[in-house]
Amino acid sequence: MKPKFDAEEINLISLANKFNSETKARKLFEKMRWPGGKPICPHCKHDEAYKIKSRKDTKCKARPGLYCCSACRKTFTATVGTVLEDSHIPISTWLKTMFILCNAKKSVSALQLKRMLGVAYKTAWFMAHRLRFAMGTDFSKVKPLENTIEADETFCPAFETSVKTCLALVIERDGQARTRVIPTVTAHNVGKFLYECASKTAIVNTDEHAAYKMALKGQNRHQRVNHSRYEYARHNPDGSVSHTNTAESFFSLLKRGIFGSWHCVSREHLPKYAHEFEFRWNTRKVSDGERMAEFVPMIAGKRLLYRQPKN
Repeated sequence: MKPKFDAEEINLISLANKFNSETKARKLFEKMRWPGGKPICPHCKHDEAYKIKSRKDTKCKARPGLYCCSACRKTFTATVGTVLEDSHIPISTWLKTMFILCNAKKSVSALQLKRMLGVAYKTAWFMAHRLRFAMGTDFSKVKPLENTIEADETFCPAFETSVKTCLALVIERDGQARTRVIPTVTAHNVGKFLYECASKTAIVNTDEHAAYKMALKGQNRHQRVNHSRYEYARHNPDGSVSHTNTAESFFSLLKRGIFGSWHCVSREHLPKYAHEFEFRWNTRKVSDGERMAEFVPMIAGKRLLYRQPKN
């Protein structure tokens, strides 16, 4: 079901002017959070709830946007069960940050967000990482990539060590992408990643790395190009073309973000940075407002704490 608002009208100017107040920003967030129009309880997933309003003669006021589930009788707001839970940052600021990260083709740094939003650097950094964490694809909820796909890897410069971090990629031509940080390029690591996100019937295109040859033994069809011999695209007799240029295009955008915006990334946070580019690549065919509308439901069921609890 389509959301009950015009996603085409969502842009940074409208978020700053039309939805600047917390009341209007919360209503817009609720429409994006629950596209069906009904509040869904994050505790029991029941879709019937009523809004709690404060009485005029009481001193204990109910917080804005508070609902009570008709089934489990627990209270909740639209931010409960999302990366926004327990956050003291205004929802209007969160919406602006979502729009910027969803539509900045080569991303922005935390310092840039700090200057644009007027918040502390630590706040901007943590907001961005929470949203990047929510942009990750849950392999259990999506179909494996089919048709013609490409598998490749790249090494990203790490901030805290001279050892570079390896990022693996599986991407479908004219389709979606999947990323994962792996320790080394081995048949075991690459094969496990391909097993989770690629269909056995897909045509896989790779380079001449030996790890792919071992990992794709059971694949229906495996095509390779030899980059050491300056072979970057090969036209086969059956009309298909063997290349990994789509994967190289994805990596070129990611590297522009690393060198141009972040300069260096740590091994710990590289998966979240890759998820950001993965999400924008998967939604590249929609408008900016529609991309943000597609992202908001993805924040459900995900939490990222600044410090992980010891127990």
